[in-house]
Amino acid sequence: MEIEEFKQCLKPYQAIMGFDFGTKRLGVAVSDLLRTIATSYKIIERKDWQTDVNEIKKIIKEKEIGAIVYGLPLQMNGQEGEIATKVREFAEKICQETNLPYMFWDERLSSSAIENFLIKEVDLSRSKRKKILDASAAAYILQGAIDRLSR
Repeated sequence: MEIEEFKQCLKPYQAIMGFDFGTKRLGVAVSDLLRTIATSYKIIERKDWQTDVNEIKKIIKEKEIGAIVYGLPLQMNGQEGEIATKVREFAEKICQETNLPYMFWDERLSSSAIENFLIKEVDLSRSKRKKILDASAAAYILQGAIDRLSR
């Protein structure tokens, strides 16, 4: 879904959830109900499909989620690779479970940007960075989409 179509699907006072997809972990971020600020929320340690879906549905209910933004890991030349295909498949399966509108946001270098920030500005150790990197990357992705939506 393109951004303008996505924007038309959004209902007032519903948050947006952002995902930084991984096969082992899923970074999750949520916006406020006015969709101005994205905040790191949690990291879902991937187990099996039903456990993952149940956790996502729980967040949707708790945080009043009305839509989802998925980070799409494009290659540096803009082409989609194997992981981007997995993200698209995951998004479609989640949509079948939740019926929420969704869109993709170019996430190239999002994890690198966050990791550099956590090293240079916050001076976090490698073990501490690992605990928050995926959720922080999800917030970075979601904030980019929110900023674009507000224009």
